[in-house]
Amino acid sequence: MEEYELIRSRRKTLALEITRDCRVLVRAPLRLSRSRIDAFVDSHAAWIARHLEQQRQRAAAMPPAPTPEEIQALKEKARAVLPPKVAFWSGKMGVVPTGLKITSARKRYGSCSAKNSLCFFCFLMNSPEEAIDLVVVHELCHIREKNHGPRFYALLAQYLPDHQERKKLLK
Repeated sequence: MEEYELIRSRRKTLALEITRDCRVLVRAPLRLSRSRIDAFVDSHAAWIARHLEQQRQRAAAMPPAPTPEEIQALKEKARAVLPPKVAFWSGKMGVVPTGLKITSARKRYGSCSAKNSLCFFCFLMNSPEEAIDLVVVHELCHIREKNHGPRFYALLAQYLPDHQERKKLLK
């Protein structure tokens, strides 16, 4: 049986999760017996093995984590590149962001808060110029349209008709 980390909570069902660092998590109800949990893990052994292997392959394909110096250099580049781009596109689009922040968060390329403050991922600087413009315009579009509905994509297409091709450059 695969080793796993058990997390008990006030839930009613059992759940399995394979983390990015290849740990097996089992979420279980507070009072469920360990033998029932072990039986559940045993019955999902093939699923666990398959997903662990996929996660290990993903981890092996990932480049090494950047050093703090590399992150700082990317942040400095972002501070030099992004404000002029935001100013150019916001003037062209007729929108005004309330703030601009550069982070090293890894979940998304950019975000727009409910108060219209923009936040950009410093690793965006590793992308081509066209992709950086796409992210800037995408977040500025959120000042007018807060969701990803048809009006949002119509607005995005108005300023970047080739946005779908540019999106491929981010991958």
